[in-house]
Amino acid sequence: MRSLWKIIIVLLLVSAVAAVVVLKKKENQAAQPQSEIKKSETTAVQSEKIAPAAATENIQPQKLPTLVDLGADKCIPCKMMKPVLEELTKEYAGKLKVEFYDVWKNEAYGTKYGIRVIPTQIFIDPDGKELFRHEGYFSKEDILAKWKTFGFDFSKKQ
Repeated sequence: MRSLWKIIIVLLLVSAVAAVVVLKKKENQAAQPQSEIKKSETTAVQSEKIAPAAATENIQPQKLPTLVDLGADKCIPCKMMKPVLEELTKEYAGKLKVEFYDVWKNEAYGTKYGIRVIPTQIFIDPDGKELFRHEGYFSKEDILAKWKTFGFDFSKKQ
């Protein structure tokens, strides 16, 4: 009977510590305003095709579908994603925008996008609407196949 009480007390203490940690984390996230997100702390790779210089009136940048990858420089699956993101950036410049945000260096991106694990890839249409999200490593072929299900076939010559 005594050992049962000891177990109950230990469980209550562990629960209390866990609750304090969760509350502290939420408090820290709420205290950091979105305006503190610094573009310089990311390695965002953005490729946009600009209209020919002959058009001198207001040139609007082309809206592109965007793949946002949220991860960290030191995370193993995130490191595996790096060459995939670099290939997509090079091969589909002007067709697809690829962005990477390190959420260990700047937690505000994780909060902004509401991620649970890293890496997380978020597929965003040209109008800014989230189409899909994936958690974990995602191969180039699987990424292109997923885009194709949304009507974006980057393999076609345009």
